[in-house]
Amino acid sequence: MWAIIKIEKGKLATIKKEFFSKLGNDVKFYIPKMKLNKFCKTKVLTKESYLLGDYLLCFHKDLSKSSVINYLKYCKGLKYFLKNFQSSQNEIEKFISKCRENEDKDGYIKQTFFNLKINCKFEFISGPFTNLIFSILYENKFYVEALMGKYKLTVSKQKNLFRPV
Repeated sequence: MWAIIKIEKGKLATIKKEFFSKLGNDVKFYIPKMKLNKFCKTKVLTKESYLLGDYLLCFHKDLSKSSVINYLKYCKGLKYFLKNFQSSQNEIEKFISKCRENEDKDGYIKQTFFNLKINCKFEFISGPFTNLIFSILYENKFYVEALMGKYKLTVSKQKNLFRPV
C-alpha cells in the first residue's frame, strides 16, 4: 500500500534508513523530481527540485495496518503521515504512473507532465526570461504561443523552460 508522508527538509536519507531498518528491504520510495536551470549573470546553475516539495510516496505491504503506522510515526525526520491515504490508492497509483510516463532517461519529470491551460499563468525557469511570468495563447504538441506583457513568444515544450505559477 502506498502512503504519503511529510518529512523534514534534508532528512530524506534519515527517513529511508529508519524505514529500511524497521520494515526491511522491501520498502519502495517514489519522489518525483525536476531539473531546473537558472541563469545567474553568465553562469547556468542546475538545481534539482522535488515536485511534491517535502512530501514523498512510500510503498510497503504492511502500511495498511494502523499498528505499523503508529510504530513508524516517531521515526527521525518524519513529520506525519497524510491522513486517509488508504482510500486514495487508485489516485496515488495513477499519479505515479503519469510521473513515470513523463520522466526522461535520468528520472527527471519532463515538461509534458504539466497540463497546459490557455490563459493560465506560467513562469520561465530557464533561459533569458527566467522568473518572468507569461500566459499561454495557443498550444500544440511541440510548442506554445505565449503572451508576456505586450510581446508574443513561441516557446518549445520539449525543454523544461517553464512551469505553472
